[in-house]
Amino acid sequence: MWSVYGTQLLWFGFGNAQVSMRQDSRITEFSYWTFSGLLVIAWMIALNLIDSRNYRITGHGMTEYVRVADASLRLFGAIAILAFLTRIDVARGYLLISLPLGILMLVATRWLWRQWLNAHRQGGGYSARVLLVGSEESVAQVARELGRTPTAGYVVVGACVPEGRVASTIAGTTIPVMANVNAVDRAIAATGADTVAITSTDDLPPSKVKEISWGLETGKQHLVLAPSILDVAGPRMHMRPVAGLPLVHVETPRFSSGQRIIKRLMDLGGALLGIALISPLFLGLALAVRLSSEGPILFRQERVGYHGRVFTMLKFRSMVENAEELLNQLTTRERDAGNEVLFKMKNDPRVTTVGRVMRRYSLDELPQLFNVLGGSMSLVGPRPPLAREVAQYAQHVHRRFLVKPGITGLWQVSGRSSLSWEDTVRLDLSYVENWSLLGDVAILAKTAKAAIAPGETAH
Repeated sequence: MWSVYGTQLLWFGFGNAQVSMRQDSRITEFSYWTFSGLLVIAWMIALNLIDSRNYRITGHGMTEYVRVADASLRLFGAIAILAFLTRIDVARGYLLISLPLGILMLVATRWLWRQWLNAHRQGGGYSARVLLVGSEESVAQVARELGRTPTAGYVVVGACVPEGRVASTIAGTTIPVMANVNAVDRAIAATGADTVAITSTDDLPPSKVKEISWGLETGKQHLVLAPSILDVAGPRMHMRPVAGLPLVHVETPRFSSGQRIIKRLMDLGGALLGIALISPLFLGLALAVRLSSEGPILFRQERVGYHGRVFTMLKFRSMVENAEELLNQLTTRERDAGNEVLFKMKNDPRVTTVGRVMRRYSLDELPQLFNVLGGSMSLVGPRPPLAREVAQYAQHVHRRFLVKPGITGLWQVSGRSSLSWEDTVRLDLSYVENWSLLGDVAILAKTAKAAIAPGETAH
């Protein structure tokens, strides 16, 4: 519906500009008003053909927006080819303005609808009622992941496990056990579930999965297979049916030269623009740090970055001058934040008054824009660790160094200092192995919101 309204607004907006547009003699029988109306209809058809309103993608992720842009570009490409073949001269200015403005309006209206939908999903509305079926461990794992993202539209209402301890709950959760894996139909009736998610097949032979599928009501109940492979993005996964077997191919992470060039160009452009826009803020913060306490304006600290190389990271000084010397005394105290690897205290006595304000809004991180210009950091990436933290890493955690560390990252906008070390690593590795330009844009868009949320980033 909003897509229709958005394109209608586009139609009326451009209709007023028809006087200034050059018209070819071959289309004098109809005006640009008529052409705008036909464009709106064609745009609506293109969006429907590419299934941009599929309930599986609305409300969460970037797929919906990507499909909107894809449908729009395909439509205008088809119009350009048709105009060339039929020699109909459509004003280039009309097309050059209508394409980006139309996409912007469509994405904006989709975003507004998403805010409304997500607000309801936070309370459990407009969501699929999911019954998890599998081993207790896999059920608990999938339930945790779904619980982290209520905006995805899945509410877990029960579970069926091999042991089938009815009236008990899954360990570490509040999810009730409804039955064993052989009584899924009764569990569906008891919970009112409309989606059955198979979390593992260890205790489910292929015939049993088929039986569950055949027992679901067509069009109203759905079967979902949740593979145990976590944090693998869609572009790396491909389904290929072979002789009736649905084979899932998972590509290994690739970091092409083209991807690195695109990311570097984005870093340079973003850093230069940021420095230019907030230079007055830089001066104000530097003055506040200088007047608030003794010590240098900038804090320089060695961090481990790309391919394990050590570099000097810049920050506005937010602590007292001898903060590093006091660290050993603080590590013996009971922590009230952070995790087993990242040291963090909510009320760190080393932080100055001005520093506390800067940390709350992540303003102390702004000088890292110069690290980005120098090439030692990126706008988006894993957090740059200290050498003492790296010494505690398990071998697989070193994959974080396959990309440059970032000013912001996936874990910073997903929980910040409240995350466990396991979740921090999981999010960082997920980013490294599934990098995309749109993903970076989404993280940057969420960073402002995360920066003003209560709490502090891990430094």
